[in-house]
Amino acid sequence: MENFRKVRSEEAPVGGGAEGGGPGSSPFADLAPGAVHMRVKEGSKIRNLLAFATASMAQPATRAIVFSGCGRATTKTVTCAEILKRRLAGLHQVTRLRYRSVREVWQSLPPGPTPGQKPGEPAASLSVLKNVPSLAILLSKDALDPCQPGYQPPNSHSGPSSQPTAPTSKRSLGEPAAGEGSAKRLQPEPRAAEEERMA
Repeated sequence: MENFRKVRSEEAPVGGGAEGGGPGSSPFADLAPGAVHMRVKEGSKIRNLLAFATASMAQPATRAIVFSGCGRATTKTVTCAEILKRRLAGLHQVTRLRYRSVREVWQSLPPGPTPGQKPGEPAASLSVLKNVPSLAILLSKDALDPCQPGYQPPNSHSGPSSQPTAPTSKRSLGEPAAGEGSAKRLQPEPRAAEEERMA
């Protein structure tokens, strides 16, 4: 592929099954009309997405939000949903994983014609069809059906972390904490070493 450059990337048309769907199709068929849909892209800033999502969910009319991302944006999609769940307690979650077909069109670089190409013909192009993972996460203030696949109930803990913290002991300012000893090895005093040899 070093002799080609990517010209464009477009979503390939797929049959209307549960697996694919077009760019506007939602994996959640029974979604309320007032739900917010956040399309997460590879270059999206998490702080911008979360600022809008938090402001939208603060409005009483907004009952649900969907984060969706495709390809390299799937990890960012999960991150946004998890941060929003920590900020707003009591959100029910349903996660759907699908695959989308993406067609990439590559064109040969100009330095020379490809074998079999006549002078004056346009550069050869190559079309590649890829199946890319697509993730959609629905967060809802209202209770959802717990029997549907991908359902997660709201978190029961209220703090930002579920792991208990270790108790800390009081120490003076000059003392190192447990496990923070200096790299120097303690040397016995010279007199004590002489007394040990004589004894």
